[in-house]
Parts: sequence; structure tokens; C-alpha cells
Amino acid sequence: MRFALNHIAVPKLGLEEFFALAKRLGIAEVEIRNDLPNVVDHWQPIAVKQLAAKMGVKLLSINALYPFNHWSDELAAKAVKLADFAAAAGADALVMCPLNEGVEIAFNDLVTALRKLKPILDARGIMGYVEPLGFPVSSLRHKSVAIDAIKAAVGDDARKTFKLVHDTFHHHLAGEKDFYPAWTGLVHISGVSEPKVAVTDMLDAHRVLIDRQDRLGNLAQIKSLLAAGYQGAFSFEPFAQEIHALANPEAALRECLGYLRGELNV
Repeated sequence: MRFALNHIAVPKLGLEEFFALAKRLGIAEVEIRNDLPNVVDHWQPIAVKQLAAKMGVKLLSINALYPFNHWSDELAAKAVKLADFAAAAGADALVMCPLNEGVEIAFNDLVTALRKLKPILDARGIMGYVEPLGFPVSSLRHKSVAIDAIKAAVGDDARKTFKLVHDTFHHHLAGEKDFYPAWTGLVHISGVSEPKVAVTDMLDAHRVLIDRQDRLGNLAQIKSLLAAGYQGAFSFEPFAQEIHALANPEAALRECLGYLRGELNV
């Protein structure tokens, strides 16, 4: 089983410290971001690539192109900028998130956006990882809809350009039952331990490291993905401020890793 680390888990750490932490945890694959922390606007991509090589980590993705399904000239420019950065930094993929503001996006508009993104990604040799968001206000909640749109946009060679991010938090919020291992390029994992918050009210602020109080069924989701043949990385992506404020995040991440490895026998 491959674990990865998203920079959002430790946003107070600089890039070199982040890479070093991953290595100390026995994690060789990482994700960087263009929001918190914003690596894209503060680093040159070749410097990221050189540092990753020096530190012995592999860059899985850049998070994220948003809102990828609401196409405009501004989004096109952003897509080119992020795709250029991802390619030059040596990343495998660009994570792409849908509009999450209570505004519906028509299926045909989603297909159009994917069709326009394909040549941008293909020209740079990187993948586009579509990440449905399970929030009630999201314009793309379900992986099944994303797959249908990708097929409509690209056709038979769809998975050469696009795959999905299976996020355990968003999978639970969307009430999804089906797993799509052949379509999954990356898995984001986080837990919700707060006992009182309703599922419909769960937000990024509730996303912590996975423990025995987890309400999202992470263990069951991970087991289902592995049993179905998924062989990619499981990347820690906790957003909660209580995790970001930890005095010793390394110890907390190490404890979580130990818990998961013990429960999953990996």
C-alpha cells in the first residue's frame, strides 16, 4: 500500500521541510498546492523538480485547477499556467475541482470544459485528475457523472488523459456506493471524528487525521479500493485547523500511519 502526503497536512512547513517530513515518515510521494500553501506562485517549477530529486520524493500532483468545469478565457489561462508548472516540476497530474458555490453547471458544459482541457494536458504529458466534491452546493458531486462526461468528451482513449480522485470525505458526503478503481488515479484520505455534526453539514474544517472515531468509513473504503485492484497512492489531506496547529504534526501523522497499517495489515 502506497501512502502519500498532501502539503495541506502541514501548511506551515516550507517546501524543503515538507519533503523532509515525508521522507522521515517513510513516504516517497507528495502533492503540492496553489492555495494553502501556494507553492506555484512562490517557486519556479524547475526548482521544485530539483528539490524533489534531491530529497528523494516523487511529485504526484498539483492541487488544483478550480473551477475546471466553468470554462472561460480566465480558466483557460489558469489551466495553461498550472499545466506548464506541473510538467516543468515533474508532476504526474493536475487535480481539477468543480465549482462549489451552489451554482449548477450543465452536463454539456462539463463535457465542453473537459474537451478543451484535453489538448492542454496532452501537449504537456500530464494527466487531469477530476475530483468530484460531495458538498450539497457542489456542481459535480458524483464520480459516475464525471466518468460519463469524460467518455463523452474524449471517447475510447479517455483514461489516457483523465482519471478521478477518489476522496474518502467527498465519497461519504455524496452518498456514493460504487468504486471505480480502473478510473482512479489518486485517493485522498481524511477523517471526521466530530460526533455531532450532520453529514450534510460536514465541511473541510472537520477533516482530521483518521482515528478510531472516524465517521467516514475510511477503513472500509480503502479495503474496497484495494480489493478491487486499485494500486495507486493514498494521500493524507486533512484540512482542519486543529491539525494545522499541531505542535508536533510528525508524531500525529506517524500515529495515524501506524493505526492504518495495523488495521489494514499492510
